[in-house]
Amino acid sequence: MCIIFFKFDPRPASKNAYRLILAANRDESYHRPSKLADFWGNNNEILSGLDMEEGREGGTWLGISTRGKLGALTNYLQPQLDRDTRGRGELVTNFLTTDMDSLSYLKKVSQEGHLYNGFNLIAADLSTAKGDVVCYYGNRGDPKPIVLTPGTYGLSNALLETPWRKLCFGKQLFLEVVEQSQALPKDALVAQLLDVLNNEEAQLPDPAIEDQGQEYIQPILSKYAAVCVRCPDYGTRTNTIILVDANGQVTFTERSMLDKDPSRWETNTHEFMLQS
Repeated sequence: MCIIFFKFDPRPASKNAYRLILAANRDESYHRPSKLADFWGNNNEILSGLDMEEGREGGTWLGISTRGKLGALTNYLQPQLDRDTRGRGELVTNFLTTDMDSLSYLKKVSQEGHLYNGFNLIAADLSTAKGDVVCYYGNRGDPKPIVLTPGTYGLSNALLETPWRKLCFGKQLFLEVVEQSQALPKDALVAQLLDVLNNEEAQLPDPAIEDQGQEYIQPILSKYAAVCVRCPDYGTRTNTIILVDANGQVTFTERSMLDKDPSRWETNTHEFMLQS
């Protein structure tokens, strides 16, 4: 499970404004092996964490390349999973390594959506020269991907902008920070976005989550209904902030849990310029 909030504006009116502000949580079993975000691929042009679960190695939930390709994935909450399907993390890594544009890639994925358990996929091409294009496809929703209009969006474990209470609550917190983004130093902006991602206030009752998750969600509903999920062996284990400014400067900050211990975290920041 994961949650993503993002705002994009390819042509911000102010040079001090950000083209993209993205804040995301990865919720996963504390025991599932993964690598911290680092550069990999041809010429080390891709930046992401990597799943190291046996049979799922090399997949990722969120990544960006120096060429301006950005991919982000959430799972779609469903009561029963088909264990024989393909790993959803490959959907992001395949996009980050392909030469296909975001909409063409999602059109291809939409033809193969039945091969996977439920997912949502954001694919973007960030180009300082051509303008940014952000697209979305979910294999439990409309059969065709869509190109998003500039604005602010929230995505959890239902379709894009499905008004789960925790999504609406988190999106409002995100918006309050984003509205101050031009006035805040970058470090302060990142810190405030991390605060949004670590809010553990359960937003209950939420019949929409209960209806979609059915009996699967009941035992963990009170914990799962918060932006930051915290259960004994499962929960939010990675926070990621991605900022892209008007000039194409990318700041990628990852805060990751250490040694399966929710009291121990490590924060790393990577910065680079998008290639035109």
